[in-house]
Amino acid sequence: MEKLTSAVAESEEKPAFVVGERVEKFCVKCQEERGHVIASLTKRGKISRVSCPKCGTLGTFKTGAASGNKRKLDPGAPYDQTRAYRAGQTMVHPTFGQGEVTALIEPLKIDVLFADRIRRLIHAQQANH
Repeated sequence: MEKLTSAVAESEEKPAFVVGERVEKFCVKCQEERGHVIASLTKRGKISRVSCPKCGTLGTFKTGAASGNKRKLDPGAPYDQTRAYRAGQTMVHPTFGQGEVTALIEPLKIDVLFADRIRRLIHAQQANH
């Protein structure tokens, strides 16, 4: 009975991951620690492969001390289309939630990684007064 109780307690402590969720990982190609998108899981629900939203590299995810600790990103300021953003900044969009700018596209567009997918938004627009 004691083994069963400890097994149940252990399974409750471990986070359950979902494909498409974000985890922190060092990207070898980009040479920086950043949020990666979970691409695949093992049958036991552990992360096996992740994708870098910046460079598109698909890599393995090693389990270890850091893998279970999801770093809480600063949610950032609310999204404002008149504000100019740069890669790596975080924001909170009223519809899509928390996101991280992954790329600057053209002068007035940005790609932002949200929990469900990357979305293209406008930025640095002049205010209409």
